[in-house]
Amino acid sequence: MNTQRDIVRQVITYIESNLEGDLDLEKIAASAGYSRFHLNRIFAGETGCTIYKYLQARRLTSAAEKLAKTDTPIAQIACESGYSSQQAFSLAFKRAYLCSPKVYRDRGIFIPRQNRLSLCASSGLRVISGTGRAAITGRIAA
Repeated sequence: MNTQRDIVRQVITYIESNLEGDLDLEKIAASAGYSRFHLNRIFAGETGCTIYKYLQARRLTSAAEKLAKTDTPIAQIACESGYSSQQAFSLAFKRAYLCSPKVYRDRGIFIPRQNRLSLCASSGLRVISGTGRAAITGRIAA
């Protein structure tokens, strides 16, 4: 029987494998074999964030890396990141990185906002790499 931590690891692996694909909570839940509501409760309980917030942060981090390291058009990066328009992408990006995608590209320095989430196997310590936040048996500190 899978523990909640195992389920969350499975979800994280699925998200990371399909980060640039057409991914939503329904597909993630179907891959894990749980209802989206139950799966989201499990995920939030183990990580301190919802599946949607994690997916969005990972996609924006991937987009930031492409902006800093490639010449791929911003509109294409927006599409690859799952946004329906460049405007929606730019708004989300600016909220996360406090600057527009163009300004970020011009700076040319990649700073990850959300690396892949790691759950330690034996302890209650949870670390979100790249954010400097951790918690011991409880929610991740804000």
